[in-house]
Amino acid sequence: MLETKKFSPPRQRAFDARFEAQKIAFGPVVFHCVRYAWKRGMLEALAETGDRGATMDELEAMGRWSRYALKLVLESCLSAGVVLIEDGRWQLDKTGFCLISDDITRINFDFVHDVCYQGLFELERSLDAGKPLGLSHLGDWTSIYPALSQLPEPARSSWFAFDHHYSDTSFPDILPDVFATVPRRVMDIGANTGKFSRAALAHDALVELHLVDLPPQLGLAEANLTQAGLRDRAHFHPRDLLDPDVPLPADMDLVWMSQFLSCFGEEQIASIFRRVRAALSPTGQVLVMDTFWDRQRYDIAAYCLINTSPYFTAMASGNSKVYESADYIRLAEAAGLRLQTVRDGIGYCHSLMRLVQA
Repeated sequence: MLETKKFSPPRQRAFDARFEAQKIAFGPVVFHCVRYAWKRGMLEALAETGDRGATMDELEAMGRWSRYALKLVLESCLSAGVVLIEDGRWQLDKTGFCLISDDITRINFDFVHDVCYQGLFELERSLDAGKPLGLSHLGDWTSIYPALSQLPEPARSSWFAFDHHYSDTSFPDILPDVFATVPRRVMDIGANTGKFSRAALAHDALVELHLVDLPPQLGLAEANLTQAGLRDRAHFHPRDLLDPDVPLPADMDLVWMSQFLSCFGEEQIASIFRRVRAALSPTGQVLVMDTFWDRQRYDIAAYCLINTSPYFTAMASGNSKVYESADYIRLAEAAGLRLQTVRDGIGYCHSLMRLVQA
């Protein structure tokens, strides 16, 4: 049995549980107040005062915010542990320091606000329909993936910052895994902007990369690989993987999929695994890197991953999510693949599955 981790928030007393319930009820209100304090510079201003802090009069004298805005927003921040007040002086608390200095916190905050927030109002309808009905707040598309290069700002920048921050930290660590079997023909499914393909081509002068994705993403990937001087060993295969009859390039020594399968529902994942199995050479293998909420060392990571799933529902596809590892293993086995190894703790929260032909 594959060992997994348990997501285990602490048990609560009845009074504490009631307080936690109110935090959920007022969560959207607090989110916007804290965001205002961060984006409009209130938190930075308090950070500059250090342990001394600042009175309301001193903050108002800066001329950047009305007294009304200061009181309303900072009081909400106080309720969330972002700031504290002692002897009439406002100071930045540890959570506030995270907001202004911690990359993951700031990237998650921007992603939720710029990409997800308005669309999540349509979560109920999206769940009922199995379609990302919240995406209409960003544009007229049936799914977010063909639209990534066309998203309006700041949603586009926040989406790519979110995606790249999590995946880029993992690439340097996994290249020895990728080339452990000395593959010469590698297929990168869901190539996106070509980040992995670029790293793989630079790592091994003999490998050929076959990039599979939608045409807009392949256009970005080709431009990036051309700029890096790596275009000659890259081959581009535009495919809509939602079509179960679309085959993949054949005779691959290794198929790589990173944060890709979570973009699809289980039926579609099963179809992709079947086509991947058919695309392998006789000794070919599959590497799947993804974020499984049940394989996280810390509850904070599991919390973030679990609550990324509604983005997939309301904004991305309507039927995908952050999966448990057992879901992928079950679907891969049904396609004729078998789990050989799994390695956790890659980058911030990734695991790497190596699948071989059963």
